[in-house]
This record gives sequence, structure tokens and C-alpha cells, in this order.
Amino acid sequence: MKTAVIVFPASNCDRDAAMALEKVTGRKAEMIWHRETEIPSDIDFVVIPGGFSYGDYLRCGAIASRSPIVKDIVAKAEKGLPVAGFCNGFQILAETGLLPGALMRNKGLKFVCRPERLTIANGNSRYTSAYGNTKEVVFPVAHHDGNYYADDKTLNILEKEGRVIFKYADNPNGSARDIAGICNDHGNVFGMMPHPERAIDPLHGGTDGLTFFKSIIESI
Repeated sequence: MKTAVIVFPASNCDRDAAMALEKVTGRKAEMIWHRETEIPSDIDFVVIPGGFSYGDYLRCGAIASRSPIVKDIVAKAEKGLPVAGFCNGFQILAETGLLPGALMRNKGLKFVCRPERLTIANGNSRYTSAYGNTKEVVFPVAHHDGNYYADDKTLNILEKEGRVIFKYADNPNGSARDIAGICNDHGNVFGMMPHPERAIDPLHGGTDGLTFFKSIIESI
């Protein structure tokens, strides 16, 4: 099992993601600089990490979504490569069109940074199957632009097709229908604002994130 983490200027959760992947797979993740043009053909899973790529200029994730490596990520994701984006990674995936909707300024116009309770809206997805009967997890959030928006037609499709994977128990940012994490129509591309990669060590407050990574790795 080989995994990769994409690194952009001002990524700040890339090492957290790499540590989470190493804990679950027993192998170091490959760190791929955004200026590279191709994901190695033997990579099984890609993480786009959180942070403030390009200083959030223009719009969060907008410039990063035009990076050379992202063009190849989009092409491979459309052929089935599993890709997950957390926080800024979710914003980047939305900017590419791999995931529907947009991430806007938090409803309260303030940066939110705290552990957040999430309900598992779909326990049968590739990203949640290892949770079993667990209905609630706690992941940290740390964002200013995490207010998920999509039109009602899109939201209805997401819910009807089981593509809403996580919801906020106590919505911290005003996201439509409490949505915290979604997947694409094929289930291989996933994005969420909370940080499962920051919930892998009991010394950091909990390990609910480990099961998230176990779910996708086991599905692969």
C-alpha cells in the first residue's frame, strides 16, 4: 500500500497527514511537491492536506487548484483513484469541481478552532466502514472559510445518494444542512473541513481519526 500527501506553499497539515497514513499502513507516505506534474502510477491513495495554500489569496484553494500536480490528480480521480482533502484540501477539491459546492466564510465571520462532535451520516462509505456501530466521532476544526454551500438541488442529491458522510452535531460555521464532509458520485473522492489527521493520538485528545484512515485503506 503506497500513499501520498500533496504539499503546497503554506500547507501546515501535510506532516500530520503523513503521520496518520504511516500509523495505519506501516509505510511512510510520499510527499509530493505541488510543482510536480504527475502522481506516481503505484500510489494507491492521495491526501490533500489542510493549511493556507498560497496564503488563501483570491479564494481559499483557488490558486492551489491550478497547480501542476492537481491536473493529474483530477485526471486520476476521474478514473477511480481515492483522494481525500481536509480543510484547505476540501476547498481545493471544491475549486477543481471534483466535489460540488463551495466553502464560504464562516457564518459568524470568525475563525473557529476547537474539537467538534460529528455524526456519521453514512457508515457504509469507503471512509467510514470501519467505524461499525459508532454514530459519533470528535475531530478538531480550524478554519475561517468552512461554511459549506450548495443549491438545494445539489444538497438533495447529496443526501438522497448517501454522499453526505459526516454532519456537525453543533454546526460551528453555518454549513448547509450541518454538512461536514461529502464524497463524489463514485465514492472515491472525499472532502471535509474537520481534521481526522489531528485525531490519531490520545495525547492530542482522541484517536477517532485513525478509524477514518483504516476505513479507506482497508477498502483499497
